[in-house]
Amino acid sequence: MTAKFDMSDDSVVVIVGSGAGGGTLANELAQKGIKVVLLEAGARNEIEDFVNNEWESFSNISWLDKRTTSGSWRVAKDFPNLPAWIVKSVGGSTVHWAGASLRFQEHEFKVRTTYGELAGANLLDWPITLAEMEPYYDRAEDKMGVTGTHDIPRLPGNNNFKVLSAGAKQIGFCFQGCKSGAKWSTLYTEIPKGEATGNLEVRPNSQVLKIEHNDKGLVTGVVYADKQGQQQRQKARIVAVAGNSIESPRLLLNSASSKFPDGLANSSGQVGKNYMRHTTGSVYGIFEKPVHMYRGTTMAGIVRDEAVFKPDRGFVGGFELETLSLGVPFMAAFLDPGAWGPDFTSAMDAYSHMAGMWIVGEDMPQETNRITLHATEKDAFGLPIPDVHFDDHANDTAMRNYAFKQGSAIYDAVGATRTIHTPPYPSTHNLGTNRMSEKAQDGVVNKHGQTHDIPNLFVSDGSQFTSGAAENPTLTIVALAIRQSEYIADQMSKKTI
Repeated sequence: MTAKFDMSDDSVVVIVGSGAGGGTLANELAQKGIKVVLLEAGARNEIEDFVNNEWESFSNISWLDKRTTSGSWRVAKDFPNLPAWIVKSVGGSTVHWAGASLRFQEHEFKVRTTYGELAGANLLDWPITLAEMEPYYDRAEDKMGVTGTHDIPRLPGNNNFKVLSAGAKQIGFCFQGCKSGAKWSTLYTEIPKGEATGNLEVRPNSQVLKIEHNDKGLVTGVVYADKQGQQQRQKARIVAVAGNSIESPRLLLNSASSKFPDGLANSSGQVGKNYMRHTTGSVYGIFEKPVHMYRGTTMAGIVRDEAVFKPDRGFVGGFELETLSLGVPFMAAFLDPGAWGPDFTSAMDAYSHMAGMWIVGEDMPQETNRITLHATEKDAFGLPIPDVHFDDHANDTAMRNYAFKQGSAIYDAVGATRTIHTPPYPSTHNLGTNRMSEKAQDGVVNKHGQTHDIPNLFVSDGSQFTSGAAENPTLTIVALAIRQSEYIADQMSKKTI
């Protein structure tokens, strides 16, 4: 039973964004009997609407609103208006993800303590520990159907898996099989379950423009543009922001007022800062015999041996090597953007003989890597668009170069005739920008994702990450949302918010 709540109903929880954080939080609250209005900027595309064509699908579901880039990262040159590759559709980026679902390690919640002071890095320990997160990781894995956990069998390995596995064993790495589920998405799991309770209303094509507050500094609702571009006002008891690490800080900054001249929840000045995207890159190996890496599961296996704290490698933090496959159109676009000539065309000619892996490593949070409001450029609603500034930290560069060598060594060990190093794509893991902190002066939200400044304003996506860790972020986002739902329900029952 789909709910329909009145615009003036100030008892509802309004959630902005329907991805891993927002979609999960919406269902968890609805299951507890709490009324929720879920606002999604994109359309509601169901499974039958999806197409098996990379470029067409990209155009249909991606967030393509204009953004600008700055900084020395190569993405600013290759894709100046596409700093991130995320989804604008009900389900958010869980509609288009590889399925890797890994827990953070204990030391990754304590990066300042473990790594020490690192010049140029704004390191901070999380205000939570792995021990606190473990029961929520359990629930998230069970909810998402993560293979290899809770007696869920692993998926069969494809050829891409077999090449990586054989090469990893040759050079002494152990190999971890597929940890992806059956492509869990909030679109067809969390959201329909929440709607079935009668406590959840989903409003697609509803882009939130501003969060409003009263004289006491408590949020009172949101203003959003509907499908026709008309502005609507939804009242709320609580607002949770889950629009990804670019749009979430942008919304807080665009909600500035005379009471909060620097934006909402920004007394620390940290909103938009400490943007992380993981240290990434890809390695492709070309072999004499066909591999057909595109057949079977994309995220078929992961090498985790390098996801450790081992500073004698020349950097702190760790990285993983994960099987990866791109279709021909995306391979042509991302293999070496702007390239042409014999090296490029011969690589494309060998597509069916390629195996691929993706580097996912912990990049360092830096205050200068940030989301800011563009000084002159506006969106269709007259609001400043976001500028995404990013420079690699020296630690990031050292890690990537080392990972390239290790990736090549794996393929060389099993007879690759050629290996190719591919630069980072537009960001798919967008983290930080509204980070958790023990002290209000150091971040934006507390250990529950509740903003330090405004008790009935929450952040529920990857922007609350204090650091990035070496693992893909989705499992942790879901676990945090489950945990956050319990805290919100408890605080509502106590009438503290």
